[in-house]
Amino acid sequence: MGKASRTKVDASRREKIAAQRAAERRADQRRRILIASGSIIAVIAVVVAFIVIKANNKPAANSSNGPTGAALASVVSKVTNVPASTLDKIGSGSFTGKIPPVNGGTPLTSGGKPEMLYMGAEYCPYCAAERWSMIVALSRFGTFSGLSTIHSSTTDTPSNIPTFTFHGSSYTSKYLTFTPVEMQTNVVDPSTGNYPVLEKPTAAQQALITKYDAPPYVSSSAQAGAIPFIYFGGKYLSVGATYDPTVLNGKSWDQIASALSDPNSAIAKAIGGSANHITAAICKMTGNQPASACTATIQSLEKSL
Repeated sequence: MGKASRTKVDASRREKIAAQRAAERRADQRRRILIASGSIIAVIAVVVAFIVIKANNKPAANSSNGPTGAALASVVSKVTNVPASTLDKIGSGSFTGKIPPVNGGTPLTSGGKPEMLYMGAEYCPYCAAERWSMIVALSRFGTFSGLSTIHSSTTDTPSNIPTFTFHGSSYTSKYLTFTPVEMQTNVVDPSTGNYPVLEKPTAAQQALITKYDAPPYVSSSAQAGAIPFIYFGGKYLSVGATYDPTVLNGKSWDQIASALSDPNSAIAKAIGGSANHITAAICKMTGNQPASACTATIQSLEKSL
């Protein structure tokens, strides 16, 4: 074979080797990309799975399907500005509760003013009903801010009562101090089967509910610890709902708030009647001040406490 022929053969061999090596490099690069892509996909899958598991096991926050913004402001305005004349027409309404005196009760004051203590929970349907009445009554003595809407528990009975929560709200009054304690949320933690703690009572508050949320203030030891628990400065006490909460079933917040202006509506008789008795207990705490709240109708109800 001549020199020229050998040169051509060598060149062809080198080209084939170079091409083979280039193909091997490309194949190796593809393998590296596939391995890297697979690793990334695996990591993403693990992260997604972790998020899903955590979301399924995480206690749901206290949810609200109620109004917000201007719609919420409108509802709050209606609830906190029920005319005294309308409430006077309602009188006792459909009030079914009891607000008995606490003989030798532990005095409760704050900031030099009598203190009204409420202890309840967001899941509780009876607390849900009572909050409407408390807001109506307390608004005659002071001002709320930061009220927001929630439902009572969807698994309790009665279920899904539209209401407010006192958690995150504030109240100012020159006549009394209002101290709310929302002890638990309204959604069960699936990992424990319990409602998570929202606000923990102080030792003094716990002592009051232990002492007074029991016979003879409740009818039996089986009912001890019932909520809502309202302690009126050491003078009066209310345990449980003071009207039938099912009157609120299936209603929107605005429907309930709007009904309060009609003294002949079932909702106004329930919420307004309860609010009047709560107002009477507060008036006994404040020495019947102010006169705009402690009307002749309210003072007549004071005699029934």
